[in-house]
Amino acid sequence: MKDNVKVGMIGLGHRGMGLLEHIILPMDDVEVVAVCDLYEDRIREAADKVGQAQGKRPLETKRYEDVLALESVDAVVIGASWEAHIEIAVAAMEAGKYAACEVGGAASVQECWKLVETYERTRVPCMIMENCCYGRDELMVLNMVKQGVFGEIVHCAGGYHHDLRHEIAYGNENRHYRLRHYTNRNGENYPTHELGPIATILGINRGNRMVSLVSMASKSKGLQAYVKREKGADSALAATDFMQGDIVTTIIKCARGETIVLTLDTTLPRYYSRGFTVRGTKGMYVEENQSIFIDGQHDEAHNDWKDHWGNAESFRERYEHPIWKRFTEEGVKGGHGGMDWLVFEDFFKSVRNGTETPLDVYDMAAWMCITALSEESIALGGHPVAIPDFTNGKWMSREPFRF
Repeated sequence: MKDNVKVGMIGLGHRGMGLLEHIILPMDDVEVVAVCDLYEDRIREAADKVGQAQGKRPLETKRYEDVLALESVDAVVIGASWEAHIEIAVAAMEAGKYAACEVGGAASVQECWKLVETYERTRVPCMIMENCCYGRDELMVLNMVKQGVFGEIVHCAGGYHHDLRHEIAYGNENRHYRLRHYTNRNGENYPTHELGPIATILGINRGNRMVSLVSMASKSKGLQAYVKREKGADSALAATDFMQGDIVTTIIKCARGETIVLTLDTTLPRYYSRGFTVRGTKGMYVEENQSIFIDGQHDEAHNDWKDHWGNAESFRERYEHPIWKRFTEEGVKGGHGGMDWLVFEDFFKSVRNGTETPLDVYDMAAWMCITALSEESIALGGHPVAIPDFTNGKWMSREPFRF
């Protein structure tokens, strides 16, 4: 067991820098020994933060290969652009380094297979850092599902409902990779925030699996209207015909018969929501209005359900997940309401103990491939597309999620 985990940070944009400053450096048993990015100013800023926090500067480099070549590095945190995630994760496993990979979507099914095949050859763990799997509400609902409160689960839904027009429109100025994806691709480009918690509820890759999907995309008008308004009709970006549809809807069928609906909604004006919804034979949970409906308890509210909106908190004391009971007692810390801290705490615990990570390459491949498959389905006019079984049949007997 390692007392101290030595980490290399690869990718130091907004997300990577935030993780470094608010999660990684505050952890007592983690030492940052290398920082890497394509841009010199980001490298210097990160190295300054590490030097101030740890008393010595880390290795500074533009090449992730330099980080992986360091014998002292136990693990890397990958916060680079979406298209670089799997490439770097594969290289990390080849170098014998645990990989913590930030979320996003895959460019192809082939690279997802490469991820799995590299793990099966090297047996070096790689974890998709889906923080929403550690959300307080998501874990409470998971606990309720395990206790049978909602009966047999039939359907789940989720979405990435997040107005990102400013971030995308100013992608060139801020050196943000989302712009090039919205310019050139059309699909469910960010599936894992909604799909991760649903996968834990439905036992995906652990007694169940996703077998097929269909995706449809609306026309693309939101970004162009925003750019013309904010940057001017004569701006270079105003003439761009963005490929990415404003609303993308994906329907997934599972081996046990459940359905999943995912919605990507990032280029029209709206409030933030992940749209997390769970439907079972005895009740339902709806994240958008923080409500729980239980058969036999709320029947009288069928027609006046608004009177019960917000009642999910009343279930907290009885069904709070053990992870969050401990966390609240110790003191919640870290970003995104604490779930960033929890996902990295679990990752570094695996590195210290030399054990498998709670979310693994099979989860990463299955969740991230949805992007590439949705692009294919949209291009074919909503044609059904098969979802590969990255476990090669082992989903029928794999151990359940440890949550």
